[in-house]
Amino acid sequence: MIQNLIAGEWVEGPRASRNINPSDTRDVIGEYAQADAAQAREAVAAARAAFPAWSQSTPQQRFDLLDAAGSEILARRAELGDLLAREEGKTLPEAIGEVARAGNIFKFFAGEALRVGGESIPSVRPGIGVEVTREPLGVVGLITPWNFPIAIPAWKLAPALAFGNTVVMKPAELVPASAWALADILHRHGCPKGVFNLVMGRGSEVGAVLLDDRRVDAISFTGSVATGQKIAQACVARMAKFQLEMGGKNPMVVLDDADLDVAVAAAVNSGYFSTGQRCTASSRLIVTRGIHDRFVAALTERLRSIKVDDARKAGTEIGPVVDASQLEQDLAYIAIGEAEGARRVVGGEVIAQSSDGAPGHYLRPALFVDTTPEMRINREEIFGPVVSVIAVRDYDEALALANDTPFGLAAGIATTSLKHATHFKRHAQAGMVMVNLPTAGVDYHVPFGGRKGSSHGPREQGRYAAEFYTTVKTAYTQA
Repeated sequence: MIQNLIAGEWVEGPRASRNINPSDTRDVIGEYAQADAAQAREAVAAARAAFPAWSQSTPQQRFDLLDAAGSEILARRAELGDLLAREEGKTLPEAIGEVARAGNIFKFFAGEALRVGGESIPSVRPGIGVEVTREPLGVVGLITPWNFPIAIPAWKLAPALAFGNTVVMKPAELVPASAWALADILHRHGCPKGVFNLVMGRGSEVGAVLLDDRRVDAISFTGSVATGQKIAQACVARMAKFQLEMGGKNPMVVLDDADLDVAVAAAVNSGYFSTGQRCTASSRLIVTRGIHDRFVAALTERLRSIKVDDARKAGTEIGPVVDASQLEQDLAYIAIGEAEGARRVVGGEVIAQSSDGAPGHYLRPALFVDTTPEMRINREEIFGPVVSVIAVRDYDEALALANDTPFGLAAGIATTSLKHATHFKRHAQAGMVMVNLPTAGVDYHVPFGGRKGSSHGPREQGRYAAEFYTTVKTAYTQA
C-alpha cells in the first residue's frame, strides 16, 4: 500500500483504492492508502503544530526547499510525465509538459519566497511611521482535481509553502500517484515535519474534515460548481478564507476574416486536447456565417483524421476519457444534444480498445452543428471531447452569445481584425482572453482565474497568488 504523509511519517490508511490506467483498465498502477476522518484530523493537528516555526522560517529556507523540489521535478519530467499519462490519460507530450510546468511553478515560487516585500509609508501624523507587510494565513487545506494531477497541486502547494503556511492536501481519488510523487520529493528534500501533509481519501471524509475543522484557516479548491458552493457555505459559516475554481463553458469566436488554418488549429486544441477535460476548454464555437461552412468542413476533416489511442503511445493525439463514469457523462450529453435537435457531423462513438487491443475508456471526438444557444450542450459543462457550433450573423451577435453564460473563465477569438480583437479583449466577460490561440494554456507565472460562476476569490499563480495565501498587516511606530 502506498501511504499518506502525516506529521513527517508515512502512514497506512484503514483501506486502499486501486489506481487504474484508463488507457488499459487491466493495468493497476498501485494500491493507494485512503485516509479516514481521524487521520485527516491528525494531519490538521500536525500542520497546526508546525505552523509557528515554519511561519518564522527564513526566506532562504523556503527558497531552498521549493527550488530543490522544482529542480528534481524538471529532471524527472519524462518519468513523472509517463506516470501522469498512465494514471490520467492525457497524451505523453501533454503530460510531460504538465510536469515541466509544475517544476517551473516550484522554482518561480522559490523566488517569490525571497521577494515578499512590504511598504514603509509616512503617517499623516508627525513622528509616526507606518509599515504594511504580508504574513502567512496559517493552515491551508488544498483540494485538487483529477484533470491536472501535478500542475494544480503545484500551483496551490508552492505558494502556500513559499509564504510560510502549512498544508494539508487532499488530491482527487482518481489520480493519487502524481500528488504522492510531490509529497515524496518534498519529504526527501527535508520538508519539516507537519509542514506538508498528504491525505488521500474520499471527499466525504477527508474533505469534510478540512471544511469543518476550525484549525484550518483557508481552503483552496478546484472542482465542480456544486462542490465549490458547499465549500463556500462551510467556510462562510466559520469565517475561513476560501478560493474556488469551478470550471466554465468557454466560447471561441471565429469571424469571417479569420485565418482558417489558425482557427481550426485553435479549436481542435481548445476543444479536444486533454480529451476535452480542461476547465479552460472551448466547447462552444461561435462562428459567423461567412466562414461557417468552410470552418465546419475543415474542422470535420481534421477530426476524422485525429488519432485516439493509448495515452503513452507515440503519435496519439487524444487519449482516453479518465474513467467509466466520465465516459457515461459524455455519452449522455451526446444523446441530449441529438434529442434537442443538434446534428452530430462527426465522432461520438465509443472505441472499445486501443490499437494494441487494450480495453480503455476511448471516445471519438464529437462535433455538433445546427445548435442553438439555449440547448443544454451549449449551457452546461460536459468536460469531454464534445464540441458544438453556433452560427451567428456578425461580431456583435457573437460577442453577446459568448457572454451569455453563467461562467466566465476563458474566451477566445480567431480574427485578423485588430479592431475586433481589441474590442473582444476588453468586452469578453472572462478572466482570461486569447486571440488566435487556444483558450487552454496559461503560462505558469501569470494569474489564472475567471469571473461569474467560474471562480471566487483571488487569482491563482504568479505574483497574484500572494493575495490568497497571505494576510496584510498594518503596523504603526512612534519614534
